[in-house]
Amino acid sequence: MSGDPNGAQIRHVNGIDLAYQVFGTGSPLVLLHGGFGSVEMFGPNLELLAAGHRVIGVDLQSHGRSPAAERPMRFEAMADDIAALIASLDLEHVSLMGFSLGGAVALRTAIQHPDLVDRLVLVSTVFRRKGWFPEMTGGMDAMGPETAEPLKQSPMYEAYVRIAPRKEDWPVLVTQLTTALKVDYDWSADVARLPMPVLIVAGDADGMPPSHAVELFGLLGGGKRDANWDGSGMTRHRLAILPGLTHYNINVSPMLAQTVIPFLDGA
Repeated sequence: MSGDPNGAQIRHVNGIDLAYQVFGTGSPLVLLHGGFGSVEMFGPNLELLAAGHRVIGVDLQSHGRSPAAERPMRFEAMADDIAALIASLDLEHVSLMGFSLGGAVALRTAIQHPDLVDRLVLVSTVFRRKGWFPEMTGGMDAMGPETAEPLKQSPMYEAYVRIAPRKEDWPVLVTQLTTALKVDYDWSADVARLPMPVLIVAGDADGMPPSHAVELFGLLGGGKRDANWDGSGMTRHRLAILPGLTHYNINVSPMLAQTVIPFLDGA
């Protein structure tokens, strides 16, 4: 284990170096950001979540404070990274929450290492690539290594250069991520076998239709019957469609933490 100038810790896990930061105290919550981002992507939600939990904010492969890794980026490998980090921190099990790219990694972690995950929160996450709106997948398909230079004019690059160990590795991140986002997948069968309680959160104007979140809820057994007056017809899983939120602001809306905290606390 080592530190970096930005205050994060670095651990060598699953063949790569991962940066992480710890906020607050309490039961552990591993927090995974979206594409091109870092843990700061959660804005005020980071402090709200840390008020009652020990939040372990991870910068995913080649993102943020994590040094660029010399391997292809795949959801399955990144899930193994998270499992190895959890083990290296001597945590038997954690709550796990991910947004967008981080949601896909969180979902794969729960699928591949279910014994490590007590509760799973998926924010703006699809379980099949075709779950995104066509304009979302079209944007992913249009990006490649050649977009590294024009993306230097974006806020994503500005955030990256402030914290990355080597700003020269920006093209590495862009190449790895844009390649990963083109890979087709459908994890329907895996989702149906998840053993832990799952909270699905999406905005009503998100990057996928609300019906996709409802379908994910259904795969888990939710929404199949009336709950009955005593709640006996409910599953352990929860679904939240947050009003007036998009794929570009749900991560920083305090409404997100207000929705997630009761679920993490077992309510």
